[in-house]
Amino acid sequence: MPQELSYLKESASQTAGPYVHIGLAPGAAGFDIYAHELGWDIAGPNAKGERIRVEGVVTDGMGSPIKDVLLEVWQANADGNFAHPEGGGPVEDGFRGWGRVITDFDTGEWGFDTVKPGLCPGRSGSVQAPHLNLWLVSRGINIGLNTRMYFDDETDANAKDPVLNLIEWERRRATLIAKRSVRDGKIVYRFDIKLQGEDETVFFDI
Repeated sequence: MPQELSYLKESASQTAGPYVHIGLAPGAAGFDIYAHELGWDIAGPNAKGERIRVEGVVTDGMGSPIKDVLLEVWQANADGNFAHPEGGGPVEDGFRGWGRVITDFDTGEWGFDTVKPGLCPGRSGSVQAPHLNLWLVSRGINIGLNTRMYFDDETDANAKDPVLNLIEWERRRATLIAKRSVRDGKIVYRFDIKLQGEDETVFFDI
């Protein structure tokens, strides 16, 4: 009589946390571990271009702020070049083009300072509008979510962006556009991220 085959069960999925912020951004969580913590200085002191502040909050399907989110950002410099050997061209000394922040544990607000990126090359000779690439993770999220942030004062470039134009509904495209304002003489872009519900932020499967 042939032996019956047995199959291993799939392991249960696991969310990130509750200590993901301590492991990946200990300084922000109040733990003085590293002399120079990764992720805080995105542009460096030598980066040219417009200095900006980016702020926002991540909300759940009920509209409540999520207070333990970790966000990573990748961006080009003002010339549209990334800090990578295949990034399109040279970048300034000290420009990392990468950052990592966590939300405030009381308010859920997050924010960082950087420079506004420039137009950058896309696939097949296309040109992408200035944007930030964002990745976020939190308790309750099994797989990190990828999205983009564009700038509301780049109307012409946004209209031609190949990624934005992949989104069929214009209302959905609007969830990726940050709003510009000036506060105390500083340029601030507001970008709130909604995980579920009405006007849910567009996330990309990459």
